[in-house]
Amino acid sequence: MPVKEKIDQITLPTPYAVGDVHVYVVKGEALTLIDAGVNTDEAWDIFIAKLKEHGYQPGDIEQIILTHHHPDHIGLVDRFDRLKGIYAHDRVDRWLRRDQEFLRYYLEFFRGLYREFGIPEKYHSFEKTAKTTLRFAGKGALTGTLKEGDSLPGHPNWKVLETPGHAQSHLSFYNKHTKEMLAGDHVLYHISSNPLLEPPVNQGEMRPKPLVQYRESMKKILNYPIQKVYPGHGPIFNEVSELIRGRFKKQEERADKVFRIIQEKPQTPFEICKQLFPKQYQSQFDLTMSETVGQLDYLETEGRVKQLKEGGHIFYAVS
Repeated sequence: MPVKEKIDQITLPTPYAVGDVHVYVVKGEALTLIDAGVNTDEAWDIFIAKLKEHGYQPGDIEQIILTHHHPDHIGLVDRFDRLKGIYAHDRVDRWLRRDQEFLRYYLEFFRGLYREFGIPEKYHSFEKTAKTTLRFAGKGALTGTLKEGDSLPGHPNWKVLETPGHAQSHLSFYNKHTKEMLAGDHVLYHISSNPLLEPPVNQGEMRPKPLVQYRESMKKILNYPIQKVYPGHGPIFNEVSELIRGRFKKQEERADKVFRIIQEKPQTPFEICKQLFPKQYQSQFDLTMSETVGQLDYLETEGRVKQLKEGGHIFYAVS
């Protein structure tokens, strides 16, 4: 009979609007840290204090397993002295290593995309976003990569589920014996995760459609009898199926709103974003654009809208 592993949640502050982030210490064949918070001295000091409350020191942590590459999940990876390994999706490695070729490609992708979307230069905040990301992210390199169906090193009952959407690198971890899931930011109780725009792996390929991916990843976990979710933010919860169906309904309602906007006339993603988020688009531009483009991708996949190109810009029109 598989032994139920001890899971301790540690909550750390972040500088982001999402608020605090959770990391998890899992005791199995290895003492593992799931995710690593944000790279600030405040977060590290709080981590050490709370880890001590659970009976551990930082030197006791043998390995780190990451759910995805966002800075509030990889920040403290380089502050541990005795790590035997860091494991994650292979796309996390280029962020940990500060791959300069990839970072140049990343910025060039968004420059081109934002021009096509008709976005004025003053909203081209991706360079600032990338710098902030790197400031709060840790440095390092993966020891090994994880993919669908793999067992977690040192935790053979925990299996990897690839759950892209919120991030192209996103993994969730499921234990069929305890029906528990370590979900990162894939599914949160109190808010809906933002499926964020990212470049394709290789230049010249079609860009990913994160909201479409996110829906598929959410449908995927509906197939698992999950009884407890340990999320990256917000409360631990168990009402998974009901929550996911509610999220689908809300997303489809927002897509209908986007469709009604496009019915008036063909418009660029920027023009649609301004109408969809009139109060938020200036202060949360990258997030609101990702959300807008996600809804457009969904409508296009459903065959309800199509892209038109004119003057170097992309417009969306009713099919």
